[in-house]
Amino acid sequence: MSVLSKRALALSVWLVIGGLAGCATQGGGPAAPKPMEWRGVSVSGAEFGEKVFPGVLEDHFTYPTVASTAYFQAQGMNLMRLPFRWERLQPVLGEPFDADELARLRTFVDGTTARGLHVLLNPHNHARWRGHLLGSSELPVTAFADFWRRLAELFKDNPRVQFGLMNEPHGQTTELWADSAQAAIDAIRATGARNLITVPGNGYTGAWSWHIGTWYGTPNAEVMLRVRDPADRMLIEVHQYFDADGSGTQPECVSPTIGLERVQRMTAWLREHGRRAVLAEIGGGDNPTCASAVRGAMDHLHANADVWAGWLWWAAGPWWGDYFLSIEPAADGSDKPQMAWLRPYMARP
Repeated sequence: MSVLSKRALALSVWLVIGGLAGCATQGGGPAAPKPMEWRGVSVSGAEFGEKVFPGVLEDHFTYPTVASTAYFQAQGMNLMRLPFRWERLQPVLGEPFDADELARLRTFVDGTTARGLHVLLNPHNHARWRGHLLGSSELPVTAFADFWRRLAELFKDNPRVQFGLMNEPHGQTTELWADSAQAAIDAIRATGARNLITVPGNGYTGAWSWHIGTWYGTPNAEVMLRVRDPADRMLIEVHQYFDADGSGTQPECVSPTIGLERVQRMTAWLREHGRRAVLAEIGGGDNPTCASAVRGAMDHLHANADVWAGWLWWAAGPWWGDYFLSIEPAADGSDKPQMAWLRPYMARP
C-alpha cells in the first residue's frame, strides 16, 4: 500500500460488515499467543516515484539496505516484504528485465536471505502497468504470466524467497483477477519453482470486505475459491486497517474492538474452505484506541494460527520520516511506539 495511492473505501461497506461482526468473539480474555510462522514488515522505498519511470535512484525511489533488516530480525521478525515497481523491473512487456533494477533487487534479496530472513517479493502495482489495467488490450493476462515466469526462473532456487502476486488489485472484475492470478501461478509452477505464493483478492483485498461485493463486483469469498496451486504452497493475502474507511490513511481507529471485528469473519471463511492466509498489511496510529484494535486483531490471528500463517506490519523504510504507521527505528536506534504492541507476538531469535 502506497499511502499516496490508497483510496477511501465507502463507509457503507463498514455499515454492512459492522452488523456481521461480533458473532464469534473470543471469551475470557486473550490466550497466550500461539506460534505464528510469518512475522514481518513491508520495507518500502523501491515502489516510490510511481509517476516517474524509470526514475532516478535516490531521487524518485530507493531500496532498503540489507543492514537495515538486522533491527527487525533482532525483534523476532523473519519476513521482509519488498514492494517494487513492475515498470522499473520490466520496462517493456514480454522482454527481459532491466539489468540495473534487477541488480538492485537481487542485492537486497540475496543479502537478506543470506541472513536467514525470508523475502516476499511484491510488485506494488494494483494490477496495472504504466496505468494500463491488467486484462486490457494494452496489458494482457499473458504479459502478467510472462513477468512471473521470468521472476520465478531467477529466484526458484532460493527457498527463502516468496512470491506475492500483486499489491491490492482493483478496478477489474473479480473473475478477471482470479483468472490472472491463476495464470501467474501456473506460469510460476511451470518453471519448477516451489516457492510460497501469496494471492490477494480483488477490491484492495480487504479482510473486512472479502464477502462484500457491492463496490468491486462478485465477492472474493465466492470467486477466489477457484484459484488453486498445484504445488499446494499458496496463501490467501489480505490487508486490514482500522480507521473509519479501512484505508489506513488516518491515524485514528474506529474503536478498541474494531481489530477483532474486521478479521473474524475471514477466519471463519478460511476454516470453512480449508484455506490459509497471511495478513500482509496491518497498521494503526500511535494512540490507545489503535493499540487496543491492533492487539485485538493480533490476539485473534494467533489464537487461530491453524488458518492464519502470519502477518506483516505496514510499514518501514528509510524515506517515511514521521509517517504515522512507520516502525522504522529513529535515527538514534530507538523504537517507534507501535513496536511495543508487536513485541509480544514475535519469537525471539
